[in-house]
Amino acid sequence: MSSSSIQQATEPNTDFEVRSLDSICINESERSHSWWHQLKYLAAGVLFGIVLVKSEVISWFRIQEMFRLQSFHMYGVIGSAVVTGMLSVWLIKKLKIRTIYGEPITFHPKKFNKGQVWGGLLFGFGWAMTGACPGPLFAQIGTGATVVMVTLLSAIAGTWVYGAVREKLPH
Repeated sequence: MSSSSIQQATEPNTDFEVRSLDSICINESERSHSWWHQLKYLAAGVLFGIVLVKSEVISWFRIQEMFRLQSFHMYGVIGSAVVTGMLSVWLIKKLKIRTIYGEPITFHPKKFNKGQVWGGLLFGFGWAMTGACPGPLFAQIGTGATVVMVTLLSAIAGTWVYGAVREKLPH
């Protein structure tokens, strides 16, 4: 590995950072919890899946309508998610909201890379071809659309290939 790739590997690849109040940085993942503490994530996932199904964002028909510019439904859902995210980040910054453990949240600016454009186009092309975005794949499978397992396996394979060739891609 070259020194630049080692430097890249050690740089944080996150949109925000949580700093511990202690001199030793403790992430929630390092805290020991009973197994039943994980049920909150299961409950959140089930609730998210229900929202995806009820809002019809997992429907290949709705996705097809979006890519054919025949309906505003998906654009409205995506737009409201973007506005909610922007408002949430603004509130976190403005009110200096901390984590439930009292740790400050800081946001780091992201550097633009033309690979993001190519990746976005590839992502959109795959979404249009399969009628499935990676987020709701499990909800689609849960509703009985088991053919989507091919898309899930393809997404896993694509992620693995990207991880294998990431260092060789232009920056």
